[in-house]
Amino acid sequence: MSSYKINEVFESLQGEGSYTGLPSIFVRLQGCPVGCPWCDTQHTWTVDPEFKRSSTVVMAENSESNTWFEQTIEQLLSLFSVQGYMAKHVVITGGEPCLYDLTAITSRLLDEGYSVQIETSGTYEILAHADTWVTVSPKVNMPGGRKVLKSAMLRANEIKHPIAMEKHIDELDQVLSLLDDKPMPNVYLQPISQQKRATELAIKTCIARNWRLSLQTHKFIGIE
Repeated sequence: MSSYKINEVFESLQGEGSYTGLPSIFVRLQGCPVGCPWCDTQHTWTVDPEFKRSSTVVMAENSESNTWFEQTIEQLLSLFSVQGYMAKHVVITGGEPCLYDLTAITSRLLDEGYSVQIETSGTYEILAHADTWVTVSPKVNMPGGRKVLKSAMLRANEIKHPIAMEKHIDELDQVLSLLDDKPMPNVYLQPISQQKRATELAIKTCIARNWRLSLQTHKFIGIE
């Protein structure tokens, strides 16, 4: 039976990309070797057995932590019920969620009436039900040394790219070339840390390319 190493589960609003504003249940998986310097979830990078806890202990924590718990799909659905979650959209994020084969969990969630979204760096094969919405945030030239996969770019329903300077636009163009002749999905530029220079660059580029701006809305309104 499939089980997953989970850093946290919570209900909030999706703050980024196409689903901005939608009530969502976030399932944050533990583990990521990509190594983005600006990552705001670095506590999810390492799966250290020393920090394995029960779901009760981890769910009671009220701050970021590198603790994690392991659950099957059935246990996770039960957790949703116990927590009283009302949202019908599930976001599987990380960490890097595509370290895991997500076929079973995405299929079951869809069967249970949820819509499902994966947020991935595009550096691992995406194994998920065909009806899963895939957000690829392509991580280029990161310290972990992993390459963005053509298969991941071709699977993307949307592309969301954090930027701070012109070189990040150039890197995005590099991975967009992997799409060949496939129609371009919606492209979102997201200013890193809401920096003024990054925001101005994102706005200018979105207007020039007919792309979209993605702001981390949840941070503006002070929610998780």
